Amino acid sequence: MAIGKARSNKRSSSSSRSSTLTTTILVALCMFGLWLLAPNTLIVYPRTTTRTSATTSSQSSSMSDSHQIHPTEPIPKKSQPVFQDTQGDLPEDAIQTDHGATHNDHTDESSELPNQSSTESKAQAETDNNVSEQENNGDSDSSSDDNNEAEGDDGGGGDKGNRDVKETDPDVGENPHGAESVDEQQLQNQNSEETSITQNQEAEETREEHASASAENNQEEGTSDDKLDDHQSSDNNEHEISDEDQQKRLEQHQQQEDDQVQQGKSQEDTQGTSSHDQVEHDEAPLAQTGNHIDQSQLGGRKNPETHESQHNILHNNNSIKNISSEETGRKATNPDTSDFFPTGERSQIPKESKKNSWSTQANESENQKDRRQNGQDDQDGSIINYKWQLCNVTAGQDYIPCLDNEKGIAKLRSRTHYEHRERHCPEDAPTCLVPLPKGYKKPLQWPQSRDKIWYHNVPHTKLAEVKGHQNWVKVSGEFLTFPGGGTQFIHGALHYIDFLEEAVPDIAWGKHSRVLLDVGCGVASFGGYLFERNVLAMSFAPKDEHEAQVQFALERGIPAINAVMGTQRLPFPSGVFDVVHCARCRVPWHAGGGALLLELNRLLRPGGYFVWSATPVYQTLEEDVMIWNEMSNLTVSMCWELVTIKKDKLNSIGAAVYHKPDSNECYDKRKHNHPPMCKSDDDPNAAWYIPLQACLHKVPIEANQRGSDWPEEWPRRLQTPPYWLNRSQMGIYGKPAPEDFTADYEHWKQVVSKLYLSGLGISWSDVRNIMDMRAVYGGFAAALKDLKVWVMNVVNIDAPDTLPIIYERGLFGIYHDWCESFSAYPRTYDLLHADRLFSRLKKRCKLIPVMAEVDRIVRPGGKFIMRDDSSTIREVENVLKSLHWEVHLTFSKNQEGILSAQKTEWRPDSYAASS
Repeated sequence: MAIGKARSNKRSSSSSRSSTLTTTILVALCMFGLWLLAPNTLIVYPRTTTRTSATTSSQSSSMSDSHQIHPTEPIPKKSQPVFQDTQGDLPEDAIQTDHGATHNDHTDESSELPNQSSTESKAQAETDNNVSEQENNGDSDSSSDDNNEAEGDDGGGGDKGNRDVKETDPDVGENPHGAESVDEQQLQNQNSEETSITQNQEAEETREEHASASAENNQEEGTSDDKLDDHQSSDNNEHEISDEDQQKRLEQHQQQEDDQVQQGKSQEDTQGTSSHDQVEHDEAPLAQTGNHIDQSQLGGRKNPETHESQHNILHNNNSIKNISSEETGRKATNPDTSDFFPTGERSQIPKESKKNSWSTQANESENQKDRRQNGQDDQDGSIINYKWQLCNVTAGQDYIPCLDNEKGIAKLRSRTHYEHRERHCPEDAPTCLVPLPKGYKKPLQWPQSRDKIWYHNVPHTKLAEVKGHQNWVKVSGEFLTFPGGGTQFIHGALHYIDFLEEAVPDIAWGKHSRVLLDVGCGVASFGGYLFERNVLAMSFAPKDEHEAQVQFALERGIPAINAVMGTQRLPFPSGVFDVVHCARCRVPWHAGGGALLLELNRLLRPGGYFVWSATPVYQTLEEDVMIWNEMSNLTVSMCWELVTIKKDKLNSIGAAVYHKPDSNECYDKRKHNHPPMCKSDDDPNAAWYIPLQACLHKVPIEANQRGSDWPEEWPRRLQTPPYWLNRSQMGIYGKPAPEDFTADYEHWKQVVSKLYLSGLGISWSDVRNIMDMRAVYGGFAAALKDLKVWVMNVVNIDAPDTLPIIYERGLFGIYHDWCESFSAYPRTYDLLHADRLFSRLKKRCKLIPVMAEVDRIVRPGGKFIMRDDSSTIREVENVLKSLHWEVHLTFSKNQEGILSAQKTEWRPDSYAASS
């Protein structure tokens, strides 16, 4: 009671009451402060520090599940990343998700410092908890741009359980004892500073290790392929991916595709706008239906500015501006008159129109203009007795001038991206002749040549030594034999071809799929056996340490060229290949931002398939898993659908088949503009010495655009005018384009049947490899459809760009400038056909180097058919006689003529000065 009275008396004094209250609060704060300093107390650290201990992370992970971010709470913004202070010290796996993707753009809001109020501090803690959950569980598919920079090119990141540094949650759940003030948080940060610095140092070491590993992994896939070749048989079963994991990979890839579309749509709904680059591209008139001039191709190898010259794209919009065509040497004929050659061959096509509607592949470069000025030095008198000499070069009998230019290659600043395997033509085209191998014999006829060739014709055995166990090639007496195998199809190409069609029946060899690009073809057995399925394969490989692989292919009678996936576009138009195939092709598709795979995307027809048969698809070695993860991220970002992953038990390999989109829906919904969409002025058909562009081109969707629909099935597509040609377009010969196309086909059927097959004395059973040096619509090749031959259609860079039409009808070809050497080995073609080429060509370059190139690529015993004006015929005839060719026929009428000749085995006795 006394005490009660005393307190009652004190209540009457306000000053005493205030003093007592103050004392009580101070005691409480002291107790609270002591509690805060206890080592087991849970404390919320600001996100500007590095990661907390693993113990704190494990405690927080169980507490943060129940917390959700309130709509009004602040969210970290891209411009103020949560790791801003120490971002450079973090290892890759600290800031990437399980899928190697990036955080949702919902996290790109402003990040604010914790407020002194307990409510805002609580909100910050909840925000941090949820962001941490996304990082650990891989629930978010994207990160901020700053995080991407720290990640580098390592897109997949591997499985979370295999990471060198485990991801820990830097945050905990809501503080059950109330929120700290700003001063208390700063005090705690100072206490933990020493620990953070130590962790940063460890993280930096881990990051450097990851960066080093990423650089090594970005080496070409072939490095690991070569190491595995000799041990493949014994190690396959040990490292093969299981059926369950294979199905899991497929499901994960499909989930990534779904997430990309869903999150892209969510981002679009949230933001209401796309990125600046995407908007700029979408608004650009990429494929208008009106007449316009688009970008031309680079006309020469040394002038990249020519890439900006105007190029009218028939391929994309089919609205063609009238321009002057190349000068014509074809004689004008009236409808009621006819031209007759020796056997009654009748020319039914009028002369080429000077007002046709076609653009050229490239404007002429400065170097080509120089050649033009010097191109008319050769007159009849100066070339009749021209003194030829043998080429004095290191490559000897295998000399390819634009690939063996040692002086040009020595000047290269880098070889990192296979620049030394690309074309580097000499400034002065060679005028020397390539020697014959000792013991050279007449090549075997097709189809026997597919299985064996004369050893002395291509006297190289290195491939037999290193690839014989994979059934590439073997030495058998005086022959080199080809069992039909390859690295991925040791037991034969036909089984492998059928395996791919069983995996994806829609490929439909020889009907739906007719023209294929085989990357890194080896000896081209895959393409050789595709003939049995009515498929035409453009096979290519570089001239490299795989000695004479392309030369073997051509000697066998299989189409192939020397080319490399390097720094420049391949010399083909866009969207022309029905299928692209890579079987252990030694190309690092995932490296360099995917630039090489994006080049394949340029070439692949919308709706076409990419077949990838390589160890990352079916093996579990660390490098293979890394490559697979990065390829998965890349292909998803390119909107390629993973159709299937299929295992071939006979060959112990697997193949992944991707499908290129045939619409722009996925591109429009992508959550990130990476790879970016190409700028509106980037011509996808520009392909002559054009640097690679790491971007995606829009898919044509208008009904009159090339690529908006699939061609007719083979063989109907051969004789059917492409759907994107219309009567408003003037063809090469002055008629509406569809009629021009049909008239050209009818013309060449008559020429071939009435003159070439029976009137020139050619034994067509000895002819397999043919080149049309100046193809227009491909009518000459189409007229030879029923023969066992194939035709390389060459469209000159200064001629009307009709190469897309050739591909559309199920044939193939390449861009080229005949003022330069062709990318093929010597002695590889049985017949060269030149219709009104030389009269145009001699205005730009000298005749002697061009004829030396003709002599280089034609086999001894090979044929040459030329149609041109009479004066040019006489000039070429004189050069052929100086080369000791046998001229079987020359005929002229009304200033037009035809010539047929055959190469002999004659070679000069002396060598030219060393070059």
